[in-house]
Amino acid sequence: MKFFLKYWLPLLVWLGVIFLGSTNLMSAEHTSRLIVPILLWLKPGMAPDRILFILIVMRKSAHVSEYAILALLLWRALRSGPTLRTKRPVLFGAVLVACIVFAASDEFHQSFVKSRTPSVRDVILDTAGALFGLLIGASFAHRHSKKTRNTTQSQFVDARL
Repeated sequence: MKFFLKYWLPLLVWLGVIFLGSTNLMSAEHTSRLIVPILLWLKPGMAPDRILFILIVMRKSAHVSEYAILALLLWRALRSGPTLRTKRPVLFGAVLVACIVFAASDEFHQSFVKSRTPSVRDVILDTAGALFGLLIGASFAHRHSKKTRNTTQSQFVDARL
């Protein structure tokens, strides 16, 4: 149970956060009601086209970051299980495919929400975010394995002396 709480529950919670983000609650109409006043407070008299540009950049950045986090959480959960340990490229591919499938299903879900519109571009952004997250995860895993290997080698040398 502790294993599930540590590795899989954060992933499931994050999937729920992404799903919630696909509802009417996080539509452009609702989020702009919060963001526009903040932007106008920061810079009164900001041009409407500048505000629209900032809103679009923020929404698209959210796609990238939420799927980068999803990929990292899925990578972490899959690497933690002793039965699911496999070669890094296979794991990398499996996580990427899972993120793409979830991104496509998320956009499909948005087709049923009146205030949302599904977009293939968003799936591409989500995929880029997942790839970014995987690259971060893989770089940390590579550093960790190098550090572990060096520690093991130095212990072996110390033991021989």
